[in-house]
Amino acid sequence: MNALTGILVVLGIGLALLIFNHDAGQTFGIDNDDFGQIIYLLPIAGLLAAGILAGRRGHAGEVLRNIAIWLLIILGLVTVYLYRDDARNVAARVTAGLLPGTAVITTTSEGLNEVIIHKTRGSHFQTNVSVEGKILPMLVDTGASTVVLSYDDARAIGLNPQNLDFSVTVTTANGRAMAAPVRLDEIAIGPIVRKNVRAMVAEDGRLSESLLGMSFLSTLGSLQMQTDELRLRD
Repeated sequence: MNALTGILVVLGIGLALLIFNHDAGQTFGIDNDDFGQIIYLLPIAGLLAAGILAGRRGHAGEVLRNIAIWLLIILGLVTVYLYRDDARNVAARVTAGLLPGTAVITTTSEGLNEVIIHKTRGSHFQTNVSVEGKILPMLVDTGASTVVLSYDDARAIGLNPQNLDFSVTVTTANGRAMAAPVRLDEIAIGPIVRKNVRAMVAEDGRLSESLLGMSFLSTLGSLQMQTDELRLRD
């Protein structure tokens, strides 16, 4: 059995013990979180040992060089592990910059999920929203009392606007229009999911883009608007 096989066997046994003792909360009298950290560090220790043993075959300078190289590798692995959440946040922000409308999902210091929407070139807060399982681009509009779907978006999520009752007067950017009240089974932005949301469907041709209004936004824990970003918390 070579060193790599031995490390994999130890990892497998450790993971199996964690799964088996999940409900108990402890493994060999050690808290499962601490035991998991030990299992995580075993491959690093194995790599260091392998580097040192390999270096012993050469001169003292070569041994020290091998030790230094493996210490740098270990430091890099530990750094990646410790800052994995920050790395995910940076990657999400880069994605949002390259793909406008993509909401950035981060974790706050309190462990809460936060969705960040960046302002688009038109100085609006626009994001992709899952409505009835379909992704729709929507403008965040705190002035709209409800979620308002355009005629085309309503058809895209499976509604039949021709069968709706356009009996409610609403004010849009294009002036006053008639809208039909509906109930949406589900609206979601990342981890923020709401069921049975009150909404409206605008008349054909009266709304170019759907609006994410207060019937969704008012259910949030907080809504914080800054210069170039909007932060939503569940």
